[in-house]
Amino acid sequence: MSRPPVQIRKASEPDVPVILSFIRKLAEYERMSHEVASTEADLRDALFGTRPVAEALLAYSPGHFNGEPVGFALYFETYSTFRGRRGIFLEDLFVEPEHRGQGFGLALLAAVARLAQERGGWLQWLVLDWNEPAVAFYQRLGAARIEEWHSYRLEGDALTRLAVVSAAPFRPEGAL
Repeated sequence: MSRPPVQIRKASEPDVPVILSFIRKLAEYERMSHEVASTEADLRDALFGTRPVAEALLAYSPGHFNGEPVGFALYFETYSTFRGRRGIFLEDLFVEPEHRGQGFGLALLAAVARLAQERGGWLQWLVLDWNEPAVAFYQRLGAARIEEWHSYRLEGDALTRLAVVSAAPFRPEGAL
């Protein structure tokens, strides 16, 4: 007898606490709990505010839409000047440890892939180099590692220093 399909639904505003819980669990797994500064208010604004910048999907056990979700994917649209089209960047993908290996991660990733196809045709994400189970999972799906690119981040004092350097006045949002 085959298993009923995993149920996936788009997150709504009442889901913010569970999404934050998943983010904290993911950070713990990735040994980065100390970096989580996000609050429910931050997530509510990012996902459902006046100018949403991200979206989320939740995964449920078959037949349990009314129960607690067992995983989530959080993603946002991006744009490639080279491709001349939109894509999706997958920021987070997490499934509760006791539900791993049951198709939830695959179902979440497939749902985001469908959105990526509808919105432009590509999907990209980052994975920590030591996370061998995730790397193996992505490779089994046919994902290609991008060797020639390195990720950089500018924040804190370095961001402040750069932000005040300017050869010309900057007018945000086209203001005159």
